[in-house]
Amino acid sequence: MAFVRAVLSAYDKYGVDPGRALQAGRLTLAQTRRVHARIEVEQLEALSATAMQELDDEALGWFSRRLPWGTYGMLCRASLGAPSLGTALKRWCRHHALLTDDVVLRLEVDRRAARLLLEDARGSLAGHELGLLTNLRYVHGFACWLLDSRLPLREVTFPFAAPPHAAVYDLLFPGPVRFAAGPASLSFDPRYLELSPRRSDHDLDGMLERALPLTSRPYRRDRLLANRVREHLVGAIGGSAPIVAEALHVSVRSLHRELAREGTSLSRVKDEVRRTIACEALRRTQLSIKEIAGRAGFVSEKSFSRAFKGWVGESPSDYRAASQSVR
Repeated sequence: MAFVRAVLSAYDKYGVDPGRALQAGRLTLAQTRRVHARIEVEQLEALSATAMQELDDEALGWFSRRLPWGTYGMLCRASLGAPSLGTALKRWCRHHALLTDDVVLRLEVDRRAARLLLEDARGSLAGHELGLLTNLRYVHGFACWLLDSRLPLREVTFPFAAPPHAAVYDLLFPGPVRFAAGPASLSFDPRYLELSPRRSDHDLDGMLERALPLTSRPYRRDRLLANRVREHLVGAIGGSAPIVAEALHVSVRSLHRELAREGTSLSRVKDEVRRTIACEALRRTQLSIKEIAGRAGFVSEKSFSRAFKGWVGESPSDYRAASQSVR
């Protein structure tokens, strides 16, 4: 309900009766005063869409000037033809600066992480929790849609203290959230920046007809999930599905479903990692077969040998001998 009251504050700013928006959201003024109440996501989407159009301000009063209805659609269109997500985000940041100088969006990238920062240049968003949250969700939602991929976040930060409804942030951002932690920002694996967009002008026209779900609901599919699972398993090959899912900030159900969509499974990825670990060790080390079996996550040398023969068609000893003879 705190988000509802934040939307209604824009009506106060512009001196407009919020009755139509409340009706669209199936709400009454009395309900908005219930501090700890919650509403359905569809209600918030309907309320927000009506407010943005009725007030002709997609920023809902956060900035020193209105952002007329259709502004963020124009921003999406300006970023659409980029060859990669990295280029698209740089365009988004550059073009957003043409809309308002109240905030500055900046993309920082190094080998470890990509970080999108939203700096409140004029203090316009001081006290505007929904403004900071939504501006990050706009960019994150568009990036997910552009790639047709879930974009897991390594960290999300906000400058304000944790609000009473902090638990809802776990639904909005697929990654750990920290409050009272510097500027509003989100960080993620920089490899996503290299992915090519999968959307066309036609796709964008359809998305803009109902764009708000991208800012209020998590994106499901992840084009890099199998790779992320492999990386995790290299250092923790014995991890169960719940452990892997928790480490990657997805549910167990989503883990299995998304891997299936990518044409694989957790057990198959585990076998790939085990095979890679075993083959590398047999080729490049003098470790015993028993030691290699343990490194590859097997409880016994016998079960490892049986699995290895199923992978490559020969025993670990024969594979090692053949590899050494080639060298």
